[in-house]
Amino acid sequence: MTRSTTDEAAAPPLPSPKERRRLREAKSLSEEQVAEAVGVTRATVRSWETGRTSPRGRKRALYAKLIAPDPEPVPATRPKAVRRKERPERPAPAAEPVSVAPAPAPAPAPAPTAVAPAAVAPTSAREPVPTGSPTPEPAPTRSPVPASASAPPVPASAPPPPEAEPAVPRLSPDEAFDALYAHSAPGLVRQTYLLTGRRSLARESVERAFQLAWHRWPEVAVDRDPVGWVRAAAYEYAMSPWHRLRRVHRHPDAPPSEPARRALFEALLDLPPAYRRTLLLYDGVGLDLPETAAETEASTPAAAGRLEVARAAVAERLPELAAAASPAEQSELLQDRLGGLARAEHVPAPSPARTVRTGSEDKARLWTRAAIAFVALLIGATALTLHTAPTHYEQPVSPPERVGGVPPRGGPQKLTPQDLKLQKVLKEQLAHGPERLVPRIP
Repeated sequence: MTRSTTDEAAAPPLPSPKERRRLREAKSLSEEQVAEAVGVTRATVRSWETGRTSPRGRKRALYAKLIAPDPEPVPATRPKAVRRKERPERPAPAAEPVSVAPAPAPAPAPAPTAVAPAAVAPTSAREPVPTGSPTPEPAPTRSPVPASASAPPVPASAPPPPEAEPAVPRLSPDEAFDALYAHSAPGLVRQTYLLTGRRSLARESVERAFQLAWHRWPEVAVDRDPVGWVRAAAYEYAMSPWHRLRRVHRHPDAPPSEPARRALFEALLDLPPAYRRTLLLYDGVGLDLPETAAETEASTPAAAGRLEVARAAVAERLPELAAAASPAEQSELLQDRLGGLARAEHVPAPSPARTVRTGSEDKARLWTRAAIAFVALLIGATALTLHTAPTHYEQPVSPPERVGGVPPRGGPQKLTPQDLKLQKVLKEQLAHGPERLVPRIP
């Protein structure tokens, strides 16, 4: 039974895989509880939260209803026009003070409209956002308008019209990708260098991750954390065990010359890859524990255990880390040391965004042409085989050969003279009844 397009379009939308896990943990639900409620296995729920697969049909509806966030209570007396989630306004910069003018009329001023952070232009290019607007001056008196031509009266209790939010300039996909690349690529190269200890592999991994992001740009552009999406792809490519087979990436680069940074560098590379990645995400990047667990595809207790073991192993090389009084001080110290190590090392700059984007397109075009050529070659070979192959089987005639050593045909043996004499006597004497049955004794 096939699914119709209407059923697919009517399916409830789902958040990103990382957001699914965050919503599940926010409701204090385990993977086993979600799997039991939806009717699947725990591995299927983990696959949904890592983005490998997505639920469909009835299971998609149950899963979406199960992890849906609880609606916030809204006062009943609030008008529908302003019944929306308010966001706190950003504090105004010091160079652009916010001035609030008092209202000249006793009428109350309209309520301030919340401005979304994404809709505010950079500080250097935008005007200060006022927290309230003064009451406009009364309009000049005009000639009365007949009742038949006037607009319908507005009730006194109607809310004031919402203020128009500043228009956000829309970026093309190329411009949005270039902005994301310029903002995050250099930092990701340094992070990947700390993860692998190889400068060329770090640059290759980040560029490969951005090429994959450009291939899936419709998905990455609407993701809750595009930088996290690219970072996860870069880390997965950099930690692949197949790089050990490449001679250029078989051994890490030379460690730093400074003793403290050298000890930290060697301590990081001595950790198992999963522990090293957990330590880098939590103490280096600054993610919280659930986000670290989601990006490393592990449970939160497992990520916490890996973090403790990694800190203990690094503390054996760094005495100042072992002398920290609390885990918070250890985290701050590690973040400072990891940042200093990443900034001090000379890491190659990534290629320009246009080069990565066009290289990704060229590679996709090359693979597409290669696939088309292979399919065309396969179709041609099949057609040639069908045209030249015989329609029925003809048994080949073997060439004649002289056969030797074959025994003679079997049959009755050659009669002896005595047998011939007895045969002659039997043919001459005719048998007359029972005489043959009575033996003659000579």
